Amino acid sequence: MKFSLSWLKAHLDTDATLTQITDKLTDIGLEMEGIENPADAVKPFRVAKVIEAGPHPNADKLQLLKVDDGSDEPWQVVCGAPNARKDMIGVFGPPGTYIPGSDFTLKPAKIRDVESFGMMCSARELELGDDHDGIIELPSDAVGAVGQSYADYAGLDDPVLDVSITPNRQDCMGVRGIARDLAAAGMGTLKPLSEAYHDANLDIAGEGSGPDVRTDDPEGCPAFYARTVSGVTNGASPDWMQRHLKSAGQKPINMLVDITNFVMLDLGRPLHVYDVAKLSGAQVARKAKAGEKLTALNDKEYTLDESMTVIADDNGAHDIGGIMGGAATGAADDTSDVLIECAYFDPASIARTGQKLMLTSDARQRFERGVDATFLDEGLAVATWLITEHCGGTPSEVTRAGSPPVESRSISYNPQKSKDLGGVDVPAEKQKAILEALGFAVDDNWQVTVPSWRRDVTGWQDLVEEIVRINGLDSIPSTPLPRKPGVARPTASPQQLAERKARRAAAARGLNETVTWSFISEKEAAPFGGGIWSLANPISEDLKVMRPSLLPGLIAAAQRNADRGASSIRLFEVGRRYLEKSEHPTIGLVLTGENRTRSWQSGAATKYDAFDAKAEVLGILEAAGAPTDKLMDFGEAGDHYHPGQSGTLRLGPKKILAAYGVLHPAVTKAMGLKGAAVAAEIFLDAIPVKKAKGHMRDAYAPPALQAVNRDFAFIVDADLPAGDLVRAVKTADKKLITDARLFDLFEGPSVGEGKKSLAVEITLQPVDATLTEEDLKAVSEKVVASAGKLGAELRG
Repeated sequence: MKFSLSWLKAHLDTDATLTQITDKLTDIGLEMEGIENPADAVKPFRVAKVIEAGPHPNADKLQLLKVDDGSDEPWQVVCGAPNARKDMIGVFGPPGTYIPGSDFTLKPAKIRDVESFGMMCSARELELGDDHDGIIELPSDAVGAVGQSYADYAGLDDPVLDVSITPNRQDCMGVRGIARDLAAAGMGTLKPLSEAYHDANLDIAGEGSGPDVRTDDPEGCPAFYARTVSGVTNGASPDWMQRHLKSAGQKPINMLVDITNFVMLDLGRPLHVYDVAKLSGAQVARKAKAGEKLTALNDKEYTLDESMTVIADDNGAHDIGGIMGGAATGAADDTSDVLIECAYFDPASIARTGQKLMLTSDARQRFERGVDATFLDEGLAVATWLITEHCGGTPSEVTRAGSPPVESRSISYNPQKSKDLGGVDVPAEKQKAILEALGFAVDDNWQVTVPSWRRDVTGWQDLVEEIVRINGLDSIPSTPLPRKPGVARPTASPQQLAERKARRAAAARGLNETVTWSFISEKEAAPFGGGIWSLANPISEDLKVMRPSLLPGLIAAAQRNADRGASSIRLFEVGRRYLEKSEHPTIGLVLTGENRTRSWQSGAATKYDAFDAKAEVLGILEAAGAPTDKLMDFGEAGDHYHPGQSGTLRLGPKKILAAYGVLHPAVTKAMGLKGAAVAAEIFLDAIPVKKAKGHMRDAYAPPALQAVNRDFAFIVDADLPAGDLVRAVKTADKKLITDARLFDLFEGPSVGEGKKSLAVEITLQPVDATLTEEDLKAVSEKVVASAGKLGAELRG
């Protein structure tokens, strides 16, 4: 939320400096996003007087000016503005000055063969308005300010504060709420509301009966207050209001509209004004009809449904209640009679409507957080006073339809809780003073009544939070947790340690870690079995489903990298999948693009395939402590993989540790990823946890005897997985055989149709004595017998 320092001081009587105010805002939990001063850009510009004006010798539409800006000598300036003339006073930029609206720096130049130094500026060139028809023209009494900085002359030195308001602090969605917090923190005194509005008379008696309004939707719009003001004269709002609105990023429109925007930003109370001449019959807050349409103030047409609250008359719905007014009934420059609406809308209903229509507005931001339900009469009175003060007119009586949902909340509190929960020992008298300054009522028994504008305060814990933050978050002592003497024990669980090792292994293998959203869209979740858990009230339809797989986020990240020209993309993520019963720690990875670039040595570039994904999976599993030598490879990892080009690694038929393969083209195409991609998921919670063996490593003891290698070639069925044969050979003699690996594959007529030859090298490690020929023969027989159980025959 943005506002100027002078706007804040309209509510806060303070002598504090800007730095003290911004530091205190951060200290009480209102985070500063930034500070800007519009004067900084225009300080180099000076008030100047045109002392001579004559025609340009070589151009009919240009003039040659002599400009006095207080320097020793006047400047010669070529100017094309139609209002430039002798004795006028304007704003001058000398050579070397940066022009923010045109994005260039002034330099001496020749224009039609005549030298020109500097520039007389328009409002648009200084980004002070849209006027570009002529240069800025100051009143004649500005002659005494010639040579002075225009920023100082125009009072533009008014810093703009940008404060981040958390969703629970609806009371700070107006400048007055922020001023209240600062006053409670000792930064000054909160002015009475009437004083903040220049001693406004907020008790305005009306003449004649109020307008015909009612609410037929007590759930969506419990209260609808309104009054008319007849005989108004619309026009431009005063300079002070325009400056305040501009500091908040609002564009001034006209007096009537500016008043409603100003009250909303100033007090956090959205309002709306209607042109009475554009209304027909009673104004009713009701549910929209299915398919009902209206054009809003942003000139876009919206189709409504029965869940949405609208303001309607005899001609139909004309405003989206609490979010945006309609183009057909808004106040215009010629409006003479207005109806002021001050209503209360249900926060949940506003949020749902805004999400369905994908429509945001300042009013929606405030209503969906929850505005003060008791501030209807006061808000209407402030708007009435501003309109009658600046536009004239005669107000009517107030019509009050419905009743706001006002509830009195009282909390029993013990001052000791500040120290017990917040860790800060604040004296009881100061705690009471803080709460009362924030609008809470505290009796002698510490029964605390919550003000209507603090719907976020529901328990004594919230009161502790208020006291601690206003006392100053920097005042919370930094107290370490108690620690027993001696060496601290590791706190990470075996699962956490395995996750750390897996993450490091993935990074060491050249994969780049990503962090993606845990929420995805229903469309993204569908190829991966769909999401089990969905949000009823998501911030976006694209972030609605808790991900059943890490791959959608990784595929989207790969696509963003590919769009930026990356030729080889290797991504991984450590996160959680959310399935029916619980969340599951998982490592996902996606490889796409070129595995190897083209070169004179290797030839053409190669793409990633399923075996590349499998290699990464095995490397990460081994680092995480999985028994990779015992894994079995099964085919078909799921429908989101390409048929026949995927697999799963398992410990037994049911315990799946990982899935890998080439992603199905339909999946990559649906998610906008061009080209083939391989992927894998490692299910960390499926890795068996090793039993703790203490923290001491076993002493390194190399074998005393030399290992022996032997080769075996087997004829097997063509469809037999090589891994099955290697595993069978290795387990033939678990004591002597320490390793087995496949080193050759041969297929051809010599081995028979439907057959293939697999050659395996085994490593034998003697323990007690050197192996004899009889020992080697016995081991060989065991290997042949174990392979024979798979139908393998020793190749002759």
